[in-house]
Amino acid sequence: MTKRLFTYILGLFLMTIGIGFSVKSNLGVSPVSSIPYTITLIAGIEMGKATILFHIILILMQIVLVRKDFKLKNLSQIVVAVVFGYFTTFSNYLMTFLPTSENYSIRLLLLLISIIFVAVGIFLYLPPDIVPLAGEGVMQAVSQKTGIAFPRVKVSFDISMVLISGITCLFVLHGLGSVGVGTIISAVLVGTVLSFIMKLFRRRLDKFLNNYSEVICYERRM
Repeated sequence: MTKRLFTYILGLFLMTIGIGFSVKSNLGVSPVSSIPYTITLIAGIEMGKATILFHIILILMQIVLVRKDFKLKNLSQIVVAVVFGYFTTFSNYLMTFLPTSENYSIRLLLLLISIIFVAVGIFLYLPPDIVPLAGEGVMQAVSQKTGIAFPRVKVSFDISMVLISGITCLFVLHGLGSVGVGTIISAVLVGTVLSFIMKLFRRRLDKFLNNYSEVICYERRM
């Protein structure tokens, strides 16, 4: 359990490092981070706090969707949301030590680093199977309620997040704000990079976690 918890927390932290790099690149954040960053841009709320707020809204959505089937243990997602939010705050703070560049090549490099960190974070966060992030939780709730396969729900969820963020920013900020070319690149490449990492290190992680059953695959959970 200690190994699982360590791997889980490390995965969450590396994901927020990836988010920090994507914000620093100023090319657009990943789909799931687009709404918290939109809240930051519009309301001025620090991104870590905006992330916590967004996750709480997602947890409330789960309660509305599944109602009586909502398990009390799922409220532990609030704790994970707070941890993830503070990790986001710390990661964005770390990014302040990096110089801001207008060079497109450097910004693209920051985006690619972001994608790698997010992919590695997901790779570490999923197999321990402790508590899902609220985004994954609401996607599971939708899948459970509608009978639609989880991967299809995720695609629709990501597209919805990007559309909501983009439209909101257009109306309020008169620009795309949190959505950009980096958002599209992240949506395409994170899964690709994650699949590559899983092929290389999946068995090693499984052995480290002492989990000799099959590791939960990306295509099923994300």
